[in-house]
Amino acid sequence: MIIARVIGNVVATQKNQRYEGGRIMLCRKLTPEYEDTDFTLLALDGVDAGEGDIVLIAREGFSASTAATGRPGAAIDSAIVGVIDYVDLLPEDASAKS
Repeated sequence: MIIARVIGNVVATQKNQRYEGGRIMLCRKLTPEYEDTDFTLLALDGVDAGEGDIVLIAREGFSASTAATGRPGAAIDSAIVGVIDYVDLLPEDASAKS
């Protein structure tokens, strides 16, 4: 799973019938501190995310397919499975760096 920001959507006039009704979103991978990376990907939206939302993306075929379409078997490798409100990171332990 990865953390990403939705940066746009993809308009497709024709889709495989398994994806009908699904939205394809363009996402940019983020670090846990919300810093942008250079990695972008397409993900089928399973939770009604919008542009600018921070999301959790499943990147495994069976999980992504089931989460996005409600049934296994669709050829999907990335699906948005949650909208993230915040990430709570543990503070760095200064003694661990020694």
